[in-house]
Amino acid sequence: MSDGLVTNISLILGVAAASPGAGFVRLAGVAGLVAGAFSMASGEYVSMRAQTELLERELAAERREISRHPGPERRELTKIYEDRGVAPHAAEQLAEEMMRTPELALETHAREELGINPYSLGSPIQAAISSFVAFAIGALLPLIPWLFTGGGHAVLASIVIGAVSALAVGAGLSVFTQRTWWWSAGRQLLLSGVAAGITFSIGKAVGISGIH
Repeated sequence: MSDGLVTNISLILGVAAASPGAGFVRLAGVAGLVAGAFSMASGEYVSMRAQTELLERELAAERREISRHPGPERRELTKIYEDRGVAPHAAEQLAEEMMRTPELALETHAREELGINPYSLGSPIQAAISSFVAFAIGALLPLIPWLFTGGGHAVLASIVIGAVSALAVGAGLSVFTQRTWWWSAGRQLLLSGVAAGITFSIGKAVGISGIH
């Protein structure tokens, strides 16, 4: 959502600064929303798909090792437990118990050695849809005024909506980062403002005369 907001508020204000007319700004905003959302979704899908395939390959390799070389795998698991503070004898018994069932052994090695949950590798499609929706929502917010009006009123409305949205996104992030809400909100507003300000300045400098 932050990506969509920063991208489209910058794009809209940059194009609006060149004074091309409300229709052109509206078109640019819609194009930015659609292109950006699909770009985010496809990028997230490819990234998540590659990660899932990598983890599946690691699990397949671990499964082969457990089947072909159970002794070394058991000793490896014993060493992991010992490094975590389990007494050597207890660690050996625990590893022995885990290795009795192939699927339990695989799950244990995946969690303890690879640090992953073999039954929850992530969904590329779900990640792509989430990215698409979140980006689109963020990109839509500063575009709303241009769907109904244009000119200076729309520019001012986009700035206000963008600023309020940036503060809201930043404050929302503080829930997960445990930072103070005003710090996260202020940081988000500053970054969004800098990006939009630079793009607006470039659009103003280039102007409509630079568009052919």
